[in-house]
Amino acid sequence: MRPFSYVRVDDAIAASQATGSGSAFLAGGTTLLDLMKLDVLRPEVLVDINGLRDASPPATMTQGGMRLSAFASMAQIAADPNIRRDYPVIAQSLNLAASAQLRNMATLGGNVLQRTRCNYFRDPSWKACNKREPGSGCAALDGVNRKHAVLGVSAHCIATYPGDFAQALIALDAAVETIGPVGPRVIKFDALHRAPGDTPHVETNLAPSELITAFILPRAPWTRRSLYLKIRDRQSYEFALASAAVALDMEEDSVRQARIALGGIATKPWRAHAAEQALVGKAINEETANGASQVALAHASPRPGNQYKIELGRRTLTRALLQAASMEVRA
Repeated sequence: MRPFSYVRVDDAIAASQATGSGSAFLAGGTTLLDLMKLDVLRPEVLVDINGLRDASPPATMTQGGMRLSAFASMAQIAADPNIRRDYPVIAQSLNLAASAQLRNMATLGGNVLQRTRCNYFRDPSWKACNKREPGSGCAALDGVNRKHAVLGVSAHCIATYPGDFAQALIALDAAVETIGPVGPRVIKFDALHRAPGDTPHVETNLAPSELITAFILPRAPWTRRSLYLKIRDRQSYEFALASAAVALDMEEDSVRQARIALGGIATKPWRAHAAEQALVGKAINEETANGASQVALAHASPRPGNQYKIELGRRTLTRALLQAASMEVRA
């Protein structure tokens, strides 16, 4: 790890003003410190924002839904009884992530901004990584790419977005509150992350020094009938090979509205809009769930090592839809 300076702040505006070129925010540090040790990230200044944890409660019920503090730990939100009842997909996505120790440390804001687990990104001895060194190439294209993305890829990057919580947020039409040099703003969570295109090193639409302060969950007919299904190589502390966050608004057996997000197979949190539309007005059964899953992966672009992810993604979504449709939801 390289030398760095350390600054602690207790105010969101001060935190935003304290950062600049060569600096990074430090909260849980569960990803940042790992990447610093690997010499992938080399911040000159760490701005410790743990003093902001007490600025607002972890979860607050509002007139329109719930507000989650970005400084709350994953464990705090996963255990919240209102979240477990009204937004089960949120609780499940958090409980299925990382380990109990990491969930106690990691914050919600840091979780959605975690970096890819692509081995070529995390090992600086590989020179070809456009995320780490723009313009250097992508070693994963013709390398070991079993865990890489098949949706949202480009000729410059096929690295998979690794998180779980983000899929739940995007499926629920959540929004993000931020504070930055020009003041506060609210953006749709769907607009936070960017596909790689020809600039894989630019992963979000946050401005320099902009800090996520909260997530806004809407109250909607589909939030209680929601779930997160994660398929991985092992059942403990492993990233998704394929996952699905599903939320359904149903009238008897018919779908009024569907919300679908896919993880483990895309370069960013992935909303499957076409698959959602394919379900409207229909009952969910094997046939309709399979049909929506086919639509969701219709534009997948695999490499030889991750071709299997197309079928795995389809089966994961089909299973998630069937499970969500069969949920008992109390009014």
